[in-house]
Amino acid sequence: MSEEKYYFAADKKNQRLDLFMRERLAEILGKSEGLNSKVRRFIVSGAVSVNFKQIRRPAYTLNRGDRVDFSIDEKKFFAEKEVDDIAFELTDKDVLFEDEAIIVVNKPAFFPTESTFQESRDNLHAAVIRYLWAKNPALRNPPYVGIMHRLDRETSGVILFTKKRDVNKAIHDMFENHTAQKVYRAVCADPYAASSGAKSKGELPPKTFQVDNFLGRISKKTEKAKWGVVKEKDGGLWAHTDFAVASRRKIVRGAAELLANTGLDALGIDCMPKTGRTHQIRVHLASLGLAILGDELYGGKSWHRIMLHAFSLTFPHPVTNEMMTIEAPLPADFI
Repeated sequence: MSEEKYYFAADKKNQRLDLFMRERLAEILGKSEGLNSKVRRFIVSGAVSVNFKQIRRPAYTLNRGDRVDFSIDEKKFFAEKEVDDIAFELTDKDVLFEDEAIIVVNKPAFFPTESTFQESRDNLHAAVIRYLWAKNPALRNPPYVGIMHRLDRETSGVILFTKKRDVNKAIHDMFENHTAQKVYRAVCADPYAASSGAKSKGELPPKTFQVDNFLGRISKKTEKAKWGVVKEKDGGLWAHTDFAVASRRKIVRGAAELLANTGLDALGIDCMPKTGRTHQIRVHLASLGLAILGDELYGGKSWHRIMLHAFSLTFPHPVTNEMMTIEAPLPADFI
């Protein structure tokens, strides 16, 4: 959850979308240098919607009052390819649910959700398009796939895409209004374990707990993006997460630890965000001394990845309105 969502109303007649976006992004990023080509790729990648419809044409004409929605991760806007992106091709085993309207897949870690400004960099959105096109090779053009929410590159798990434009508004609204319920599994070092200096071996964490506060950016624009508690009067946005301890045991990183029967005392914690603020789960857990393993930005112990997995998504189907719960199996190194 490292992206910020924005929406603006067009205030001029017959304005090109790319020119409108360049103005808005210059305001948000505090700079205009080098934006021209990146704005075009940003639009072509499908990151911008007008009146809840994904628009990929930079020259698209806006009318006064049109609503323009987009999400942007300031830290990644000018980033190049990560050296440890995995090679990934979507197969049947990765598809958790599919019908005529939507497709829900299990995203791997170390793979971007969508295209970046480095055009050669692969991503899950492109992989879904390839998968659907391979199932119907008679199509002359790539099949439509709409991006409705995102997971960070290192976060694995459930992610939903649309296959029909006419369901986009219903899916957008369910995420915006939080009628879609997400459950993430985080793995954290266990501060209650005897090995961590807990008062007694039998000391246990609370079974359930919650964090409710206001969050905002606490780092400078020129520094790595970091969020924390910010008073509402200073621009903080309300954020609420419910938590439940799901498991407690030692975990290992390598074969040597496994053979020696050593490892790290850890907690598996289910996280149910009721709002969708940037880094919300990461900040809320860190505020309780439960920084996620691998999340060094918020004080987590060094690990091979940020140990956060989108475990389930419960939502009303956009066509039938039937409540559905789709789960992605926990990766082997999660508890």
